[in-house]
Amino acid sequence: MDWYLKVLKNYAVFEGRARRKEYWMFVLVNLLISLVLSFVDGVLDTDRIIQSTYSLVLFVPSIAVAARRLHDTNRSGWWQLIALIPLVGWIIIIVMLAQDGDEAPNEHGSNPKLEPDLPAV
Repeated sequence: MDWYLKVLKNYAVFEGRARRKEYWMFVLVNLLISLVLSFVDGVLDTDRIIQSTYSLVLFVPSIAVAARRLHDTNRSGWWQLIALIPLVGWIIIIVMLAQDGDEAPNEHGSNPKLEPDLPAV
């Protein structure tokens, strides 16, 4: 949950680098919350208003953390636009986001793996 909150604290930060763990933990928690909210929408018969609002609120942080993740692999955040290519684009962006980051500092900052992990709550 700390990784999820870290992304929310860096709501619109498009500079720097994000570890794979930070990105994928955010995606996992985001997916679980979305599933729960979809269930709640179904039970309350709200035409997906709750889940849609949640998705809209997290649109910018999702783009920002993906840009920082791509920076970790020494790519521009603009590579996210490749996902607009049907089928193939999503496969390419998932591969890019899953790759290990650069060991050495790159033009986007130092290696985030060298920074201390988040403290356990």
